Amino acid sequence: MSEHSASVHSSVVQDTMPPLKHEVPAETTTPPSKLTLPDGGLQAWATVLGSFLIQVCNFGYTSSFGVYQDFYVREYITNSSPSAISWIGSLNAFLLISGGVVAGRLYDRGYFYPLLYGGSLLTVFSLFMLSLAKPNHYYQVFLSQGVGAGLGGGLTYVPSVAITSQYFSKRRALAMTIIASGASIGAIIHPLMLNNTLGKLGFGNSVRASAGLVAGLLLVSCCVMRTRVAGTQQQATGSATVLLKSIATDWAYVAATLGLMIFSIGFYFPQFYLQLDASTHNLNETFSFYSLVILNFSSALGRVIPGFFANQLGVGNMITAATAFSSAVIFGMIGLSTVASVVLIAIFYGFFAGTFVALMGPLMVLLSKDLSEIGIRMGVAFFFSGIGGLIGTPIGGALLTENFIWWRPAVFSGITSIVGSACFGIMLIILHRRKVERAQPASA
Repeated sequence: MSEHSASVHSSVVQDTMPPLKHEVPAETTTPPSKLTLPDGGLQAWATVLGSFLIQVCNFGYTSSFGVYQDFYVREYITNSSPSAISWIGSLNAFLLISGGVVAGRLYDRGYFYPLLYGGSLLTVFSLFMLSLAKPNHYYQVFLSQGVGAGLGGGLTYVPSVAITSQYFSKRRALAMTIIASGASIGAIIHPLMLNNTLGKLGFGNSVRASAGLVAGLLLVSCCVMRTRVAGTQQQATGSATVLLKSIATDWAYVAATLGLMIFSIGFYFPQFYLQLDASTHNLNETFSFYSLVILNFSSALGRVIPGFFANQLGVGNMITAATAFSSAVIFGMIGLSTVASVVLIAIFYGFFAGTFVALMGPLMVLLSKDLSEIGIRMGVAFFFSGIGGLIGTPIGGALLTENFIWWRPAVFSGITSIVGSACFGIMLIILHRRKVERAQPASA
């Protein structure tokens, strides 16, 4: 996934998007490719706030599934295997990310508000339905948390990231990393809340309290977010078929999408299993509860800091390095057995994984040739990324077995992650060659 030339320039890559002209004050019928971006202002930052809160409620909640995985395996769904239970979280993540293949196209066609309102409503409804699920009734949890909440998040995820392209140019990377940090903030808040209420209030009341918090935050998002391009005037140029053919022959984009998919196979393993890993190694229970909080606090830093360096270091370079370092840390989970090892893994993996997530959106913007195709490019890439996340944690759970043989899923997740990182490296090579080819006629 790459970024927009007007926003973030890779030191290796040069953006191909044409300059944006003709300033328009508010909502407009000007074609997206000719829109001048304000790079700030009250409504721009209010929209960033709304997008940030959406990330708190969807990706942040999905990243907190490790709390549910631990609770379900040990107490609530004891008649199902860890692999079967992980399907709930992986399906939720798949629908959240891959829903963008539909939501992105609808966003490009001007349906931002129906996606925002409908997705928010479905997310809240599904979480309240989850609170009514009975112990050892796997299908109830699967349908409400895996399917319902996943679909709701999928309607809002890509639009909430893509809308920044209507407001920001030079400061787009900063805006997107602020938005991405919402997922980490949510992944701190939700585990703290759930771990401290599940034992005291019970499953139903804890989930209802959590659903109430999500409802309030999404309501704020619905009130403050605004689009600058009016309705159907935001349609992408050309048919979906033409656009898909175009991006399918963009080899840098193809390499980035493969990198996303393969890396995502191993990406969720630490997030879903770190707390359970710490618990089964007989570490202090209170500390085990806070392992995800440490990981996600570090992830918040990893999502914000890149925004200040993306112009100098390049989005493509940073995402390639972040995925490589994340892969190394996943291999490190083989030796997890002490409090110190959990802390180190949580800190380092959280930071590098957070950097990866923060740069996914900017990478797609950089690879887009026009603002009107950002939604579809994000949607397709995130769809394949979701497939990786969908199959990764269940395979990890199957390798783990009910005897908790931890080195098997750690090796599997580490290998797939490093292969995904290599695909981003290939993307850099393609983009560098493209840059050289463009420069040759000029020098001649």
